[in-house]
Amino acid sequence: MANVIVVGAQFGDEGKAKVTDLLAKNADVVVRYQGGANAGHTVVVDGETYKFHLIPSGIVYSGKTCILGPGMVIDPKSFLQELQALMDRGLDDSNLKVSNTAHVTMPYHLALDAAEEDSRGDNKIGTTKRGIGPTYADKCARSGIRMEDLLDKEVLKQKLDWLVPRKNVVLEKLYNLPPMDPEAILDEYYEYGQRIKKYVCDTSELIFHSVQNRKNILFEGAQGTLLDLDHGSYPYVTSSSPTAGGACIGAGVGPTIIDRVIGVSKAFMTRVGEGPFPTEQTGEISEQLRQTGKPWAEVGVTTGRPRRCGWFDAVLGRYAVRINGLDCLAITKLDVLDEFDKIQVAIAYKGRQSGKMYRDLPSIGSSFQHMEPIYETFPGWNQSTSECRSFKELPINAQRYLDFLAGELDVPIAIVSVGPKRDQTVIIEDPIHGPKRVLSKVATN
Repeated sequence: MANVIVVGAQFGDEGKAKVTDLLAKNADVVVRYQGGANAGHTVVVDGETYKFHLIPSGIVYSGKTCILGPGMVIDPKSFLQELQALMDRGLDDSNLKVSNTAHVTMPYHLALDAAEEDSRGDNKIGTTKRGIGPTYADKCARSGIRMEDLLDKEVLKQKLDWLVPRKNVVLEKLYNLPPMDPEAILDEYYEYGQRIKKYVCDTSELIFHSVQNRKNILFEGAQGTLLDLDHGSYPYVTSSSPTAGGACIGAGVGPTIIDRVIGVSKAFMTRVGEGPFPTEQTGEISEQLRQTGKPWAEVGVTTGRPRRCGWFDAVLGRYAVRINGLDCLAITKLDVLDEFDKIQVAIAYKGRQSGKMYRDLPSIGSSFQHMEPIYETFPGWNQSTSECRSFKELPINAQRYLDFLAGELDVPIAIVSVGPKRDQTVIIEDPIHGPKRVLSKVATN
């Protein structure tokens, strides 16, 4: 039995969906523990491409219990559209469960998210405008609507009668937008509730019983470590905790049930939206990283925005290992580097103002944007890795590159992805039952 958390170890979009899909084969329960329709996961199964936003990607396997946990914020309209599209392709919804305490993204959240982002002008934070931030804000303000509220029309009416007039004041007075009709929202969202009702339950209890019955549970997050609300590059972050610690809160379980934490990183770095990105490249290198491997180019699944691209950042990698307590890594998109003559890795930072050297991240706050990367350069391998199925089959320079990353981050690499298909994967060690990582002593900055 193993209960495993899969987390993004960069700025999101690391290829978590493929890794989750690989591990879900041996899982009994797959739990999504945070985020909402701002997530975008792509899975390729038997030549078929599936894009997920809310529903755990484990649903592509029949018989798996797939849970939308209490830490999520759920847009019921988006949920039903995504579910219908999956069912139209023959997937089974009989084991799909939705937490009764997950918060609901309402139409005023969508309107406020877009209005707030647009009003920032040059100071945009890069929100997807899917209503995520305002939904979590209402949750923290104790004025949110939860999935269970959609099932009781009187409760929903009472909440909307109090909430909507207050939201309208902001929409009308601050953003010059038309007010919303609480009765229309009531009718629409109560109807959504009736359609979703059969999936809604106490998912925390369901997970607890699965643990008691020695089931294998896989916890999947959205976004990545550096977009974590507490530990990311604030304010250019998401509104929840995609780190490993967030899995316990967002699923409703205790930390003692967790056996393994697996981090996912690309063989390079990408970021969607605004915010500091020390190893970002421009020009030819950026375009080559972005466009290699079409149709799997670096474009946001949810937003369609081109991703910013750059070299692997070992400083941020060490930070992700520390914040999540990673036991091992999955490296994705190694094949994107197949045609590069030279490959760089940021091994340290230098403060642009102070000139001080940092091997470990000094701060993820405002000083982060003033860090200049110090690179180590490696020769490329200039040959395809897409057909490699073992570590020994990889080109020697690719092996050395991966060994260097593992050494710099002080964590073993268990999985290497060399293409979007399930079988385009190199398993170096058992990611589930491998040894727990032993902390080594390191020098401080």
